[in-house]
Amino acid sequence: MYLIKTPEFIRKKFPGFVWQIPSQSEQQDNKELYLTFDDGPVEEVTPFVIDFLKQYNAKATFFCVGENIEENPEIFQKLKAEGHSIGSHSHNHLSGWATENNQYLTNVNKAAALSSSSLFRPPYGRIKLSQARMIQENHQIIMWDVLSGDFDPSISAEKCYNNVISNVQSGSIVVFHDSHKSFDKLKRVLPRVLEHFSNLGYQFKAITKERITPSLN
Repeated sequence: MYLIKTPEFIRKKFPGFVWQIPSQSEQQDNKELYLTFDDGPVEEVTPFVIDFLKQYNAKATFFCVGENIEENPEIFQKLKAEGHSIGSHSHNHLSGWATENNQYLTNVNKAAALSSSSLFRPPYGRIKLSQARMIQENHQIIMWDVLSGDFDPSISAEKCYNNVISNVQSGSIVVFHDSHKSFDKLKRVLPRVLEHFSNLGYQFKAITKERITPSLN
């Protein structure tokens, strides 16, 4: 079971995590979305995402698994060259709930070194508070407020698309996956999402330390 839209009570329970990003513009009608992609970089899928983002002049944030960075260094370098933000996603996609604290921290730090990033997203969103306290000494934990569900084999691409367009608002952090498991839905949904929100006047921004600072105050 998973929640498409992160409830406000959960966001308030973990205020040190980043769930949304407030606009830095004084214009009330400013429209910004933060697309994020977990689990890459991998062959075929990540290049597909890069190419479609470029068509819409869109920047995104990729939370990379350390071992995938090691296996696909050229794709990883292309992500950086295209101006996307990089975060880490542990080295072996570990669940914090099922991992001893020191082992988890070592795994997270290994991926952070490979990604050269202080942004971190826990795989599955599963992290113990004790782990979070240790990690937050050197990292900023980035969560989300809209989950596309592209990883779920039980839902259709149309359902995945509707999960996104029915729940986002300006400042939303949206989760997709640049993984082989999700590719069948992602390749049908991502182009439609980019077109839909571009037509509504949204800009697609990358998450940076400077942008998330206001949300932590």
